[in-house]
Amino acid sequence: MNDTIANNPADKHLVDRVLRGDTRAFGTIIKNTEGLVAQIVFKLIPVAEDRKDMAQDIYLKAFHNLPGFKFQSKLSTWIARIAYNSCLSWIEKKKLVLPGNLHEEEDFYTVSTETVYNGSATGSDSENRLFQKELSGILNKEIDQLPPIYQTLIILFHHESMSYEELSQITGLPDGTVKSYLFRARRMLKENLLSKYKKEAL
Repeated sequence: MNDTIANNPADKHLVDRVLRGDTRAFGTIIKNTEGLVAQIVFKLIPVAEDRKDMAQDIYLKAFHNLPGFKFQSKLSTWIARIAYNSCLSWIEKKKLVLPGNLHEEEDFYTVSTETVYNGSATGSDSENRLFQKELSGILNKEIDQLPPIYQTLIILFHHESMSYEELSQITGLPDGTVKSYLFRARRMLKENLLSKYKKEAL
């Protein structure tokens, strides 16, 4: 375990306050992690009306299990794992299908403007900002078409800047499987973007 990940004085201070009965401290924990939890819930739970209940359930579980938190990971990673497992339980109840084990060699692709726009950046700053905004919308739309587990890993890795180790802790998957899933997700995303947008004058 990476000590720099697990040993976080701020986490310990917040947990100690909650365990002493300071409910405002748990409110701080929610505020610090609600964006991360939302990313997981929104990518894994397709039914909008179930998402709010899921988020409440996740934080109830976190609150009740907080006395058993051993600081073997960051607090946010621990809560993210609760969120991930809660979503998986929901998926299993609904009989939804997640992709099976994939064993791909590492050959990561980087999704960039060049993926969907074969040209140089020209025009004014405002035009370029508009293009970047439109591109971001295109990427998000295509990410939403990926299998839920791929969506989750892409978002947590690129948007939340989580490491392979943290993703492994959250999902319970080996590092190699996490990397394989990310490879497959990026490849699918690139292929989808190329097939849909490269021939268009974006």
